[in-house]
Amino acid sequence: MFSSWCEAKRVRALPSAPEAVVAFLAAEANRGAKVATISRRLAAIRYAHKLAGHEPPTNSEAVKATLRGIRRTAGSAPGRKAPATADKVLAMVGMAETNLKGIRDRAILLLGFAGAFRRSELVALNIADLEFCDRGLRVTIRKSKTDQEGLGATIAVALGSVACPVDAVRVWIKAADTSGGPLFRPVTRTGKISPRRLSARAVAELVKAYARRAGLRRPTSAVIRCARAS
Repeated sequence: MFSSWCEAKRVRALPSAPEAVVAFLAAEANRGAKVATISRRLAAIRYAHKLAGHEPPTNSEAVKATLRGIRRTAGSAPGRKAPATADKVLAMVGMAETNLKGIRDRAILLLGFAGAFRRSELVALNIADLEFCDRGLRVTIRKSKTDQEGLGATIAVALGSVACPVDAVRVWIKAADTSGGPLFRPVTRTGKISPRRLSARAVAELVKAYARRAGLRRPTSAVIRCARAS
């Protein structure tokens, strides 16, 4: 199945690049495949590479993070809008302007997709919850809707070769000229940053607006999840 998918996308299946596996997993999640099914397919890809004497692309942190994201979002209520896929997110990001608001929006879209975050998790982030490292970014979620015990979680966001979410967040923090407090904040029409936290509703409207600008035929989910940016 993976080989057929790669042939249709005109990418190499063996050896495969981690980015191709990430896109395949996202496509499988998008079409409603169960976590167990996706995990079996990932195991098959790993086995085929080992059998052929190649380094399995499944060892990549980007692939591992994608699978974690799919597992985190498993069990979502049926009938919800389809999550954004990489091509849609890139199209949406391409609509962002170069001003302060555009820089912020780009960071929201890319980080939300890369980390499979709920919008409530995104707006709850503080700058102190981020830890930049050589391989990307570690994001601490203090409390999540699915974290009933309030234990928190750390999400790894890998560096990307195209529209890197880590770079986007770094650029936003630098542009915002702040070292603490809420990560994402409202930006006024005059380009001033509010000290208060951006609302989850504002993120939902932001995503819908960029989906319209990108000319997406179907509305994109206000929750950017189920896949990781490449």
